[in-house]
Amino acid sequence: QVQLVESGGGLVQAGGSLRLSCAASGRTFKTYAMGWFRQAPGKEREFVAAITWSGTTYYADSVKGRFTISRDNAKNTVYLQMNSLKADDTAVYYCAARRGWATQSPDDYDNWGQGTQVTVSS
Repeated sequence: QVQLVESGGGLVQAGGSLRLSCAASGRTFKTYAMGWFRQAPGKEREFVAAITWSGTTYYADSVKGRFTISRDNAKNTVYLQMNSLKADDTAVYYCAARRGWATQSPDDYDNWGQGTQVTVSS
C-alpha cells in the first residue's frame, strides 16, 4: 500500500497553467505506475494521464499536447503540468497508484489520494 497526497489545485483563468503534485509514502514508490484522473460534478471519473515506473507516459486525447505527467522517484512525487487550461478541465483531480502496468481504467488502481480541486474560469 502507498498513501498519496495531492496539492497544487486552485482557481485559474482559461489559458493559464497549474502544476499538480502528488506525494507518496513508502520506499517502493518507484515500482508503482501512477495515474491522474479527474471527476467533474455529475460525471464519472475519467482518465487524464499515466506514467509507468520507467517513465513511459500516456494521455487522454482531451489533454494531449497541453498536459505533461512526470515523476521524481527520488522525491516519491508525481506531477501533472497543465497548460492552456480550459473551462472543461474544471474538476477534482485525483492521483492514483497501482503495481504493474499503467492503465487508463480507474478500476485498476487501488491507491488513491483525497483529490484537489481545479477550477478554470472562462
